[in-house]
Order: sequence, then C-alpha cells, then structure tokens
Amino acid sequence: MLYVVGTPIGNLGDITRRALEVLGEVDLIACEDTRETRKLLRHYDIDKPLVSYYRDNERKRLGFLLGKLSGGARVALVCDRGTPGISDPAYLLVREARRRGIPVSPVPGPSSLTAALSVSGLPADRVVFVGFLPRKQGKRRALLEEVRDRQETLVCLESVHRIHRTLAEMAEVFGEREAVVCRELTKVFEEVVHGTVSELAAEFGRRKPLGEFVIVVAPEGPGKEPKWS
Repeated sequence: MLYVVGTPIGNLGDITRRALEVLGEVDLIACEDTRETRKLLRHYDIDKPLVSYYRDNERKRLGFLLGKLSGGARVALVCDRGTPGISDPAYLLVREARRRGIPVSPVPGPSSLTAALSVSGLPADRVVFVGFLPRKQGKRRALLEEVRDRQETLVCLESVHRIHRTLAEMAEVFGEREAVVCRELTKVFEEVVHGTVSELAAEFGRRKPLGEFVIVVAPEGPGKEPKWS
C-alpha cells in the first residue's frame, strides 16, 4: 500500500490523527527532505526508516520504491509541507504504483492552496492553480498574460526573492484587480494582506519580506461571486 500523506504547512499541531497513525505503522517513509521530516517525526515520537524522494531524484527512486511496494511494504509519501502532488513530487510514483496494481490511499491534510483560499474572501468555486511562477521574467510574463482573461480565481506560489517583482508584473498585466497575499500561513508570523494588485505591489516594495507566500487574485471582470441558489 502507498499512502499519500498530508503534513503541516507550518503549525505542527495541524497534522491529523490518521496521518500520525499511518506514519507510525508504515515500513518506510519517502520524503522530500529527510531533515524536515525527521523534525516532524521526532515531535510525535515516531521512528521510521526514511528515504529521500524529491524533484531531482524522483525518477531514480521510482524503481527502489516500487520494488518495496511490490514486495508488500507499506510506504508513506510525504513532502516538506502540505500535500504531496500539490506543487510537490508525487504523481510519478502514484501513477506507476497504480499501473502495477498497488493500492494508493490518500491521507488528507493541510495545503497552502486551500488554506489561502479559505481566508482570501475571494470566490473559490472556480479556481486555476499555477503553482510556482517561472523564475525567468519572460516566461513569468507570458504565463500571467495567458491567464489574464480567465474567469476563475488565480492562485500561485512565490518565493521571498521574487514577491515584489511578481506583484508589480501582475499589476501591469491584470490592472486594478482585487488580490490577497498570504505569508507564513499557520506559522508564528502569519499575515494575510488584502488590496488591489498595485497596492500590494507597493506594500511589499516598501518592506523587506520574509517567509513563504501564496498569492490569490480575483477573476477577470466584476460580478464573479458564486451563486448560492
């Protein structure tokens, strides 16, 4: 059995009881960074073998993990924070496991995507998630222009090094559209800042930002609130 396990995005208390039970019962845990996962396991007194499984080695690790699974091992797949597969490695292992008839079970948990949407105050009935925006300006600009006229709320992830630049480019491409920047969700210095894209660009241009960011941008055009009747 392969378990895809969601882990906390910040506050360690956000892990589910079922996730702790699964992590305590499996034979092996495949994780993005063994150091990060070991911190979580130590906090809950769980001692299990770990193997690294991250974007640059996931194809190399496939054979090893599939061999373990085919031999009857129970394997948990986790990432550093949140749910595997949501801008984190997972789909290759899940796909190959299913092709071999190996059961795959989700163990739902935290996700920065759903956490940000829940506090954004923007419609979440239709959403387009683009993960981390491209690092190169040309590709980033092209993607923003591609989604500019979409009728769904846009959600993306951004690093501390590019948050101001990205918001400034969004202001150029999207205009005065409502948006929310979520910083360090569920952590000690959690912050949710509302405003237009240009206001947010100005705000984060004035400060030296720290942490991890989720940007939520309202759909193109007015009157996009969901209908509840």
